[in-house]
Amino acid sequence: MSDGGSSDGTLDIAREHADHVVVHSEERKQTIAEGRNQGAWAARGDVIVFINGDTIPANLEEFTACLIDFADRRGRYARASALACPVRFRPEEEKLADKAFHTFYNSYVNLLLGLRIGAGRGECQVVRRDIFNQVEGYRKELAAGEDFDLLARIGVRARVQFAREMLVFESPRRFRKFGYFRVLFSWTVNALSVMLRGRSSSDEWEPVR
Repeated sequence: MSDGGSSDGTLDIAREHADHVVVHSEERKQTIAEGRNQGAWAARGDVIVFINGDTIPANLEEFTACLIDFADRRGRYARASALACPVRFRPEEEKLADKAFHTFYNSYVNLLLGLRIGAGRGECQVVRRDIFNQVEGYRKELAAGEDFDLLARIGVRARVQFAREMLVFESPRRFRKFGYFRVLFSWTVNALSVMLRGRSSSDEWEPVR
């Protein structure tokens, strides 16, 4: 578990349940990319699963079975070097607009991957260590768009697939606070900035508690 500098009880909970906790202790703020890289360098497995602290698998058994097959190079994702996961809200939190958005966005990501364009949201990304090392991990200087950028760079070298069986539920709080238009606008601007200028347009990805 990689922590970017929590000031609440997160670390106490993490140390109780995680095998290894990496803590950012510098005074400067850590980017999400840095935190993910720190966790990856501390990990020892051949497959790395990046999953946000507020994101959970919809079906843990199916999620784990797919992950094991991927690690053992079996099944439909045997030839893939990275997996993007579909994302939704928990059914009890989901509104009609949420369903429409996630259906569209998951289909959009799947389409890009079908065109061999690496894409996928950072809520959950699965990457083989060898390809992660080859692309030198997430670009730590990116304050936003690091998730899209990683899979885009992997997609140039290897196959990235959309793992439908690995559905995860995210928290709706960012969308509830800012609305879909503002969130999508921010994603789009940052993605274009990373592609065209090599850096994100945002200086910091604002946390929502």
